[in-house]
Amino acid sequence: MRKHILIISSFLIFILACNKDADFLNTAPKDILTDDAVWKSEDLTLSVLADLYNRYPEQQTITNWAEYTNFDEAFPSEAGNYWRTKQVDYPYDWWNLWDYGYFRDLNLFVQKCQAADQLSADVRNRFVSEARFLRAALYFEEVKRMGGVPLILEPMEYNFSGDPTYLQHARAKESDIYDFVIAEMDTIKAILPDDASIKARATKGLALAMQARAALYAASIAKYGTSTPTVTLAGGEVGISADKSTAYYTKALAAAQEIISGGKYSLYKKKTEDLQDNFASLFYDKSNNPEVIFAQDFKLKSGKVEDWTLNNQPWSSAEEQQGGRVNPSLNLAQLYEKLDNTYSPFVTNTGSDYVYYDNPLDIFAGRDARLGGTIILPGTKFKGVPLDIWAGVMYWKGGQYNIITGDNFGDQDSIPVAGSPKSSQVVGADGPVDGLQFSAQTGFYVRKFMDQTVGSGQIGTRSEVWWVRYRYAEVLLNAAEAAFELGQSDVAATYINQVRERAGFTIPLTTITFDRIVHERRVELAFEGHELFDNKRWRLAHKVWNGETISAADLVTNIGKADKVNTMIYGLWPYKIYNPGNVNDGKWVYKIVKPSNVTAAHRFKLGNYYSQIGSDILSNNPKLIKNPNQ
Repeated sequence: MRKHILIISSFLIFILACNKDADFLNTAPKDILTDDAVWKSEDLTLSVLADLYNRYPEQQTITNWAEYTNFDEAFPSEAGNYWRTKQVDYPYDWWNLWDYGYFRDLNLFVQKCQAADQLSADVRNRFVSEARFLRAALYFEEVKRMGGVPLILEPMEYNFSGDPTYLQHARAKESDIYDFVIAEMDTIKAILPDDASIKARATKGLALAMQARAALYAASIAKYGTSTPTVTLAGGEVGISADKSTAYYTKALAAAQEIISGGKYSLYKKKTEDLQDNFASLFYDKSNNPEVIFAQDFKLKSGKVEDWTLNNQPWSSAEEQQGGRVNPSLNLAQLYEKLDNTYSPFVTNTGSDYVYYDNPLDIFAGRDARLGGTIILPGTKFKGVPLDIWAGVMYWKGGQYNIITGDNFGDQDSIPVAGSPKSSQVVGADGPVDGLQFSAQTGFYVRKFMDQTVGSGQIGTRSEVWWVRYRYAEVLLNAAEAAFELGQSDVAATYINQVRERAGFTIPLTTITFDRIVHERRVELAFEGHELFDNKRWRLAHKVWNGETISAADLVTNIGKADKVNTMIYGLWPYKIYNPGNVNDGKWVYKIVKPSNVTAAHRFKLGNYYSQIGSDILSNNPKLIKNPNQ
């Protein structure tokens, strides 16, 4: 009988967020382990499982910063990535995934662990359920990107007969893959530990959270797919029948409500005296965090660290001479509404004159606390150091304001006005400087997931802030969306208002619309990997990224509309006023700008709704059919 050799990566140990999972940290890594050794030992089996966790697939994460700049949520302030704002059409294969090597390893683990009778039944059942969770998670990622894919639940073996046709499988229906994910969560949720303190391994809460998300995706594809009738295949490999939407919405609501009623998770509210800081802290506080359901963890002592803070630290306080790569867009920033529940652009002008602010932060006053918790704004601090974000000096001469600025961080120059100093600073030490990488080219730096710890921006240290994959606020928003689609607007309002109250809103919403559902997800879940897939499942992507050039005037209109065109990145730059003797001397004004490297309007074509299956994959398996509109 053939022996299987399990190859374990050197990056083996999967770091966990809580002491109850400390066994993962004590697992001795091996390079090559035989079946006989692995399935007799709980520790070695756990090592194999840890490696499977480490391969969890994702599109946008803090370990892949550039992906956040593809969809006008942020500008890529790194010279090597400016091309992302110059490319019109999204490639058909940009977010594809076809990882049947991972499926095979998961199927092997399930098969062999089920037969591992030298492990205790409880341990064996938990391990198998975790592998089934990971397998379902992979199918969920595949179906989100590719539509229906071959559903293979057994490890296939080639018999060396010269005829591989028996290994070829046709694509399942898109609905079949979603049904599989939903059913798997029903099966394993009763086996997995019902323990909210476990954050980096599968639990009952995580199974329910994935079930709610997957059912919501399937439901919205069924409902909104009717608006794109050509984005279907006759065999159901792409597209879900509209008559299935109600059942999926019902399942999504039930799963979310089971988490909510269980009372084991809650919104993070440790810093209610500062709601912006409270929201930011949610993403780096790993001590008894009640909101996080599932996270990819990192640990300095293990050497498993991430670079988000190194890549995105503000220049003036940077611990290395780099950072500032993800510059949130004004497009995103202005979505954060005023606390009276109204949408409003930031006020830069009144009539023909600027609005003059005493402090650069004043323009952002009275807004949703998630704005300052997600984005580092001009006039704020990072790691206790005041930031220096301003684009230049506006000086009065010849009956009008003129601008002087610099080409590098904190440049000095002489202002050409009689009596001015021979040399003074004319641009912020953090920028923005147009075209200067690592500067705040939109006027903003990212705050979400940023590490406050000294050393987290150093190459030799880096950060152990975790990547949060599932959290309770999303569960509430999933419940709200499902309830809304089922005609339960009062229930939807209850859930949305809980999330908004944490952000500082005191006037509850009483009317819920589709626009409101979309808006709340965009502002709550920014930089968490939802934007692309939400717009795809709502069939909004071809409307939002329609290839049309947008102006500054377009940008500030129709804020809060789900289908608002968002094809080009804009910024908001502060300027210092120099006008001695005038009441506005020393004050601040703002201008809406478009970075010069933003030269193309992004276009999402109908063929982008489902990613391209590689030609090599199609040629190796004639039972597969191409995705539509490609």
